[in-house]
Parts: sequence; structure tokens; C-alpha cells
Amino acid sequence: MNDAAPQNHDISRRSVLWTAGAAGAGVGMGALGTHSAAAAEQAARTGQPVGATAAETPAPRRQGRSMIGVPFQRRSTVRVGLIGLGNRGGSMIDLYLAVPGVRVVALCDPVKAKAESAAAKVTAAGQPAPAVYVHGDHDYEQLLQRGDIDFVHIATPWDSHFEITRAALLNGVHAGVECPASMHLDQLWELVDLSERTRRHCMQLENCCYGRNEMRVLRMAHAGKFGDLLHGAGAYIHDLRGLMFDPEYYEGPWRRLWHTRLRGDLYPTHGFGPVANYMDVNRGDRVVSIVSMGTPALGLAEYREAHMPPGDPSFKESYIESDRTISLVQTARGRVIRLEHDVSTPHPYSRINSLGGTKGLFEDYPERIYLEPDQHDDNWGDFSRYTDWDHWLWKEHANPPGGHGGMDYMLVFRLMQCMRLGLVPDFDVYDAATWSAPVPLSNLSLKEGSTPQRIPDFTRGEWHRSRPGMDSEKPPEA
Repeated sequence: MNDAAPQNHDISRRSVLWTAGAAGAGVGMGALGTHSAAAAEQAARTGQPVGATAAETPAPRRQGRSMIGVPFQRRSTVRVGLIGLGNRGGSMIDLYLAVPGVRVVALCDPVKAKAESAAAKVTAAGQPAPAVYVHGDHDYEQLLQRGDIDFVHIATPWDSHFEITRAALLNGVHAGVECPASMHLDQLWELVDLSERTRRHCMQLENCCYGRNEMRVLRMAHAGKFGDLLHGAGAYIHDLRGLMFDPEYYEGPWRRLWHTRLRGDLYPTHGFGPVANYMDVNRGDRVVSIVSMGTPALGLAEYREAHMPPGDPSFKESYIESDRTISLVQTARGRVIRLEHDVSTPHPYSRINSLGGTKGLFEDYPERIYLEPDQHDDNWGDFSRYTDWDHWLWKEHANPPGGHGGMDYMLVFRLMQCMRLGLVPDFDVYDAATWSAPVPLSNLSLKEGSTPQRIPDFTRGEWHRSRPGMDSEKPPEA
């Protein structure tokens, strides 16, 4: 269901689920995210974070109990279902099969050939044949009602993330969803409420949090190597023009069509998640406001003119998404995070991945570091000298299988380990909602002339508590 090309009849058959909600992506997003321009100006004059002066919009009344610090139930085998078996889901299945104590029980994708190909991988790995669900856009409901699924990996186009995740939680299944968790602020709140009511975890499957550099910087930051943290930056800068116009890559034009519907940071979590972890967001600090600016939308139209044949259906599309969106996020402790999004202009791949403090800074792409007293005379240092700070996951799995440099495997291994051993997950529904919130709020900021927007406190005040997160200790295996 994600990142692959169907035949024409598959596109039309699936259009209801994946496009019905997209046209209204900007509707109703602002009710929980705005504050007055006057409050923002007052904050700037006083030097306080925006959240210190702006009137706080009350959070919805809690319907359950907090999921902070709630461990998984211990189990010897984790039974997994995968929904969406395109480029992303079809590759992730190999990693679940590579982790001990995991059984792939069920698979779902309306494109039958994808489901059959994935099922063949399961049996080739020596596991029993999984149940396969291929009858239309909503057959995932049957998978989630089986009663023998502990965890479901949702790797479908963005439009369907909320609907499927909601169904998983209501059926008592822990849910992991690809980025972003939802494009709508009210839906992010609903996922928080559902996780609390159902006592099931809802996690943003942010693989970049498990990158080797990201985990090394995380441990160094928490050890005080950067001093008091001041600023960070994260991004998704990835030239996707060719892929977005390639009928054999994305299944239908779903990703490109978002550029006709929404201005803003469409894909913030790859950059935001790691920096939020460095700064202990939701674990002693929280993000309180975001302001966004965007360039004109020129790149996709120019690429289409140069590369697509006359009469291609894409010529009917009008692109509104800024070629580059730049957002500034402020935290309750006064720190600043810069987020960038650009998938429609020429640029080498970058997530920026920067962190600065009173003792120095790290910058990625290319990786380099400047820390006092190690570096001096304005000369960058060699980050490879700091391998002693690698996270235990990277020391234990020096050459992990899978794509994206091994971070995908680290995510799957660690999540499945937490489920088998009955541990608290490295991140939770509050992180999922926070990391995804820049999608609707950057859109609202741009609509209101780059006016700062309030970022809700999805923890309902519990962000004050210091607690563990990604910087975990290696657990004793049973």
C-alpha cells in the first residue's frame, strides 16, 4: 500500500480511502493550535518563550490514564501484522523476520501480488504461512479483529494512517505507524485519547531516531558534552521529483497530490524526532510554538515541463506546496529548533541533524563536531573519534541488516525487544503527536502570514517529569 505502483484498476479501487480526506487537510486544524499575534509580540519583547505569555488553549479532558511509563506485557513471542506492503512495508517485513522471538502472523494489501510476495518471504524464513488480506481497502479491519495480533506495522499512504491506527487501538492491538501519524491536529489528540483509553501504545515509527550518528549525539548530549543545550535543527531535504512523477514508484500520484492540497512541512518527523530526543522534549522540556515561512512553489511544475510527455495527467495539477518550508520551534526552556522540508528542488540528501550548546556543536551532512576543549582555532573535529559514545544498540549490532544504514533494523529490533521483555517503549503516543504536529501547524502559520502557532501539550502537564527515552540502558536478557 506504500511506495509502489499498482495497475490502473488498483488506483481507482483504492482512491476512496487514500484521497477522500486529503482535500480538506487544512480544515479544522487550527482550533487547538492558535494564539494571538499580540501574545507572540509580547513574548518577543520580554524574551520569554511564546508559551509563557500566550493564553493556553485547554487540552481536551482526559478520558483514560496516562501512557507515560507504561510497559508492554511481557511475552515470549511477538505476533506481528503488517498493513501496507509497498516499498516501505515490503522491505520492513525482512527485518521482522530477522529478529528472534517474532512471528509474522498476518499481512494486508489490496494488491494481491504484493501480499503474496510478502507471504512467500515469511514461509521462506521457516515460519508458518501468514493469513493474507487482499479484499479491498478496508480488509485491514478483518486482520485487526483476529485476536492474535500483538503489534501492527502500518505502512500505507498518509491519508489512511489515522483511520487504520484508530482501528488497531480499538481492537486492542499496539500500533506502530509510519510518518506522520496524522495530518490533522484533532486526529492527533484522538490518538492520544485512544491510547490512554485502550491501554495500547501508539508509536511513530521514526527510524531516524535510531541512526548511529543520532544515537551517539543523544548520549553525548545527555552526558553534558555539549554543555547547556541551546539550539538544534532537523530536516527532510530529499530530491523526490523523479520519484513523485514515476508511475512505477509511488502507488498512484498520492504523494505528489499532497503538493496540490497543503502548504507546510509535510514530513517533519525525520528531522524533528532526533532533535526532540536530544532536548528531552516531553521529558523535562516541551515545544510550545512554531512559526513557518515558505518559498514559492516552482520546482515540480518546472520538472514536469522538462520531463513529462505532453498530455500527461499531471499537467492538470496546480502545485501550492512551498519548494522549501522553514519553521522555527521554541521550547518551554527557551531553546530553538529549526525544521526544513524540501522534496522538489535539486539538493543532496540531508536531514541537517544539528545540535548546539554552550560547549560546542555537532552538524551532520557531512558529519563534523566542534567541542571545547577537544577542538580549537575554529577547526572542525573528526566525529569518528567519538565512537566510544555509541549507543549500546550500535555496539551490539555493528553491521545491522536492512536499509537506511541499519537504522530500520535497530528500530524493529529494539521495539520487539521491549515487547518481549515487557519494557517501556523508547517513545510513545505523546511523542507521535508532538513530532507530527508541525504538519497542520506549519500550514496554519503560513495561512496566517507566518503567525506563530501554539503547539499543544499532548502530555497534559506531565512533560515536567524527567523520564527515560531513547537513551536506554541495555536490558538483561531473560
